[in-house]
Formats: sequence, structure tokens, C-alpha cells
Amino acid sequence: MERIKFTSPVSGVVSDIVRGAKRKILEVVIEADSEIDYKPFEKRDLASLNRDSIIQDLLISGLWPVIRQRPFSTIANPNEEPKAIFISAFDSSPLAPDNDFIFHGDTDLFQLGLDIVSQLSNGTTHLNVDGNSNSAKVFSNAQGVQINSIYGPHPSGNVGVQIHHIDPINKGDVVWYIAPQDVLAIARFFKDGKYDASKIVALTGAKVKKPRYYRIIQGMSIAPMITDNLLDGDKRFVSGNVLTGTQINQDGFIGFYDFQISVITEGNYSEFLGWLLPGFHKYSLSRTFFSWINRKNEYDLDSNTHGEERAFVMTGQYEKYMPIDIFPVHLIKSILIEDIELMENLGIYEVDPEDFALCEFACTSKIPVQQIIRRGLDLIKKECS
Repeated sequence: MERIKFTSPVSGVVSDIVRGAKRKILEVVIEADSEIDYKPFEKRDLASLNRDSIIQDLLISGLWPVIRQRPFSTIANPNEEPKAIFISAFDSSPLAPDNDFIFHGDTDLFQLGLDIVSQLSNGTTHLNVDGNSNSAKVFSNAQGVQINSIYGPHPSGNVGVQIHHIDPINKGDVVWYIAPQDVLAIARFFKDGKYDASKIVALTGAKVKKPRYYRIIQGMSIAPMITDNLLDGDKRFVSGNVLTGTQINQDGFIGFYDFQISVITEGNYSEFLGWLLPGFHKYSLSRTFFSWINRKNEYDLDSNTHGEERAFVMTGQYEKYMPIDIFPVHLIKSILIEDIELMENLGIYEVDPEDFALCEFACTSKIPVQQIIRRGLDLIKKECS
């Protein structure tokens, strides 16, 4: 869609364009100026804004891609109107950044963002907060939105889980969703007349000496953040959390939709006798190892899968970690055989790869579940859209 633009988060010089298979663009590397020169946009009278003018300004500025849609988890189609908009104010994934801390002092700016975003749909704008704790006032006192308290462990923070329990998606429905920090970016744009691509990210993981927060520019290299702040040993760098993030190099770049960098131990080793040993110090979700006797153990989990892909059998594991009312194994197998009608009947429109991250983590058969779900969504989008 030619209307959707991706604009540079900084002023500078394009130093490299990295291409992959079939000349697909993977990276556009920009050497930033020492002082960023922002393109000025016309400041709008906020009282006179309407849906069409907001969409047009977001498209021109390059901010539109921060708005995504379900099903398919793609950039929202500006030609469609969603039945609802969802904003998950908390992240329940491992070592996730604390939005209550990040948004301290931004109450007015966040409310402005909510007022603007709410005009994009005639339906309800849902602001979902963590019911397990007392949310910051910036979220609990928000106006013009429906505030929902979500309880339970991960993946309670996944927007797909929240949509399923609040306003489920049926065939033909469209729901938009936005990250809280992107709501701030939209508010800054309309308030100041410039695309400020700064955001706060968390540097986390067992291989980090001092986990901390950084205010960065969208898409910057992680190299300055990890310099002199890593422990010895082989490391894996992940843009995002360890369950759903993308592996990058130590001089790689943080992903467009990521607010976290994880650095964990690289699991490039093989085990002698493997599961035949008692495993007093091995993490296990079952009672395969004797470590279950002491549940208080702390574990340095690495990227080793402790086995390779094997027969995909019915174990009942997935249902324990899937808080969505579907048959996960049946859905995955319908994708493997590319039965589109069966995929639709089993709820493909309601799910996203991140909703299956815990299933993949716990999977005895070592099945790449998230990859399969993405393949199924791409197939449905190609054949039925």
C-alpha cells in the first residue's frame, strides 16, 4: 500500500542497504547526525481533529505502522474501520519492562494520545491493566476508554489473549492494537508537530551485569548499550523477550515493535546421556528430573533445546499453557496439512505466534509452533483476503 510510509527516525546519511533473498530489503543502515534535524509538520488544532485527518497525518509522518491489526498481526489497513482498539498497558513476558515506571510523569501526554487514538474507531477503546497489582494512575485514571483488569500469569499481557476474552474476533472482524509507548509517540507528534522516535527499552538477561533502562531512538544498534556490561561466556542476543524475540548480533538493531533486549547464555553444547541423568539442577516443567523436589531453585536458562524435533503426539501439554478456548494441537496439525476450512473452524483468526510461545517452550516434541502458526496466518491471508 503506497499510502503507508516508513520514515527514518533520525537525520543522517544512508551508509548501507542490506538485502536478502530475491533482493528483499533486510536493513537500511543510517549514520545519524550528531544533532537530529526533524522535519516539521503542521501543528493541528486538537479540538478539530477527526478520523480522516488523524489517519492522513499518521500516514504522512510514518507513524502509521505502529498501529497493527488482528487477524494476521499486520500493519493496520487505513481503509478499514476496526470494531475495537486494544492497548495492553502491561507486559507479562519474562523480564519485561515495567510500564508503571516508564510512564511516570506522562499522564497528560498519554491521555492526549488516548483521545486521538480513540477517534480511529466508533467502537470501544480498551485499556487493559494488570489486575495482579495496583496500576499507576496514568493508566487507572485514564478517561474516554474502557479499563479492563486482567489477572493471571503470562501470557495474560498478550493482546491476543485479552481480545479473546473481551471482544473475540470472528471471520470478517478487524481489531486494531497499539503499544502504550506508541500512544505517547502519536501524542508527541500531534502536540509538537514532529515525529519523535525515542522510546525507553529494558536491557535484561542472565548475561547482563547491570540490567537497566535506556532511552533510545527507534531502531538503533544495541552495541552502545551492552559495551562493558556483559558477563563472560557465549551469549545469545535477542531483540524482544526470550519467548517471542528475534535473534540478532551483538552489533544488531532493536526491532521496530520491541521494547526489550535480552542477553542469555548460548546453548551450543551437547549433553552426555542427556535425560538419563537425574538432573538435580535442570529446569523441567514435568517430573522428568529430580529438580522438581526443590521448586525454589534458580536456573540460568539458555538457548539449548535439549533434544531435536520428534514425533508430534497428543500430550495435553499445550492446553495447560493456552488461555484461549481453542484446540491448539488440532489447529497446528490443520496448518501442517494446509486445510484452510479446518483452520478457520479451529480459530486461526484469533491467534498469533506469540500466543503459542509457552506451548513451544514446554513442547516435548520440540515443534517450532510459532513458525507454524505464522505460516498458517500467511496462508489464510493469501488465499482468503
